[in-house]
Amino acid sequence: MNQYDLEGRIAVVTGAARGIGLAVAERLTASGASVAVWDVDGNEAEKSAATLADACAVGVDVSDADSVGKAVAATLDRYGRIDCLVNNAGIAGPTGPLWEYPIDVWRKILEIDLTGVFLCCRAIVPVMLKGDYGRIVNVASVAGKEGNPNASAYSSAKAGVIALTKSLGKELAATGIRVNAVTPATVQTEILKQFDQSQVDYMLSKIPMGRLGLPEENAALIAWLCSPDCSFSTGAVFDTSGGRCTY
Repeated sequence: MNQYDLEGRIAVVTGAARGIGLAVAERLTASGASVAVWDVDGNEAEKSAATLADACAVGVDVSDADSVGKAVAATLDRYGRIDCLVNNAGIAGPTGPLWEYPIDVWRKILEIDLTGVFLCCRAIVPVMLKGDYGRIVNVASVAGKEGNPNASAYSSAKAGVIALTKSLGKELAATGIRVNAVTPATVQTEILKQFDQSQVDYMLSKIPMGRLGLPEENAALIAWLCSPDCSFSTGAVFDTSGGRCTY
């Protein structure tokens, strides 16, 4: 496993109690970073943080500005600064045609998957600006590029994350902060339980490699994007799609 020079860096990873988020936390820790494990499930966050060196667990609802503010304060109280932010927290929601999609579910997905990224960036960018250094990685999805049928809310939210990444990357381009996104295809995580099997089969059929992605494969790319080596890429989108997207 390749390691990057993250010794002494402080990283916040949202949705880090499991799945891609936990794999990222593990990979960053292996490269020397200290990780604040942010998750809406505080108990699971505690369990995951306990498996990592110099990690702390923070219970947070990323869709709530006050909750995010308190999580930032708790992280700064523990570590004093924040160098990296990985916005990974998200939900998929149920599948179904747009004209039958529940309005309350639509709003919940947008609030967590898109507004949550906005709120975390809004709260943490000022912290990074004080030191003129930062790495922000937003976990979007190929659904945000192509639009998955029967997943209008999820696809729309992830498309928004891509656009937010491009916008913020340009806003911060003249600083020491880099902002990028990754767009995984279907990954073998618990989030698949939120989809009907027919939807999973559809998404798998679109992957030329013929298999699901692994959390660790996404974590490998995210770790590089969190490193000082990622110095001339910002507002960019990096695929981990098994060949589904080539642009």
